[in-house]
Amino acid sequence: MSDEPADRGDVEGSTEPQESPGEGPPIDDDGSDDAPPVATDGGDESDPDDRPIETDGEGVVGDHTDHGGADYPDPDDDIGGISTPPDDEEMPLADHIEEMVLRFAVVLLFGATGTAIGLLGASEALEFIWLDVFPAQAEEVPPPHIYHPLELWMTRVKLSALLGIMVALPTFVYECYKFMKPGLYPHERKYYLASVPLSVVLAALGMLFSYVLVLPVLFQYFTYYAEGSADIAYALGETFDLIITLTGFLAIVFQIPLFIMLAIMMGVTTRRWLAQKRLYFWAGFAGLSFMFTMDPTMMAPILVAVTMILLFEGTLFILKWVGRE
Repeated sequence: MSDEPADRGDVEGSTEPQESPGEGPPIDDDGSDDAPPVATDGGDESDPDDRPIETDGEGVVGDHTDHGGADYPDPDDDIGGISTPPDDEEMPLADHIEEMVLRFAVVLLFGATGTAIGLLGASEALEFIWLDVFPAQAEEVPPPHIYHPLELWMTRVKLSALLGIMVALPTFVYECYKFMKPGLYPHERKYYLASVPLSVVLAALGMLFSYVLVLPVLFQYFTYYAEGSADIAYALGETFDLIITLTGFLAIVFQIPLFIMLAIMMGVTTRRWLAQKRLYFWAGFAGLSFMFTMDPTMMAPILVAVTMILLFEGTLFILKWVGRE
């Protein structure tokens, strides 16, 4: 072996090993390559499953098929987060307002048509209702008194408007459904469609209940209250204001069972919670009845409040009976 010192370039020059032309990397005795492995970006380039996945913090960026052909969900699919109804789509606010105005115009058209039809027979209807709500023979019913020049005409318009509301109610419910339909889930549409005819039936029952039971009891009490102490003289306008208010309000009151059922079916509340808070509901019913059906004798609001409480408690009893908690 020669004792000649190594070449100066090998000592003072670059630290990288100098390879002779044609020579490969050193090979161990077992024939394996001793060179250090080449650094990669996370895996063997030949295996797409081991390649790093580039993300932007919200999802995968780039071609999804580059990463093992994984089936990534569509951004519009419901994958457990906030989902939207199947027909929901973004619309400008002006389009929503325009659609709402057009649908409301349809409701007004039906209501105006019903009011116009009611005006044709308003005089006969006034006479029939006046003689029917007083619990007495026709000859014993006190005659109506008019204290203002337009009182008779305005009373006819109010009574005809009540008919217009009855005609427009189904149209209003249907137009509300058409307006909200794109934003409703399939099960919500099912509940709403089932509630439309039921709402109309309950409103009719409320008006019938007012006309057949509440108003006769109320006027019998008024007559008994004034009899013997004063001459009975009922004003036409004020009397029919009370009749129309009670009839319309009880049509809304009879929606209580429907509202409770919809709230429970849609998971907004439970029967148990409503039963626990019943005293608060009773107080609310009393406040609403005294607010909208006030009369000096306090008889009308008491009758309405009792009706609301009975409807509320009856609905809870039926729910408990069918096993709905």
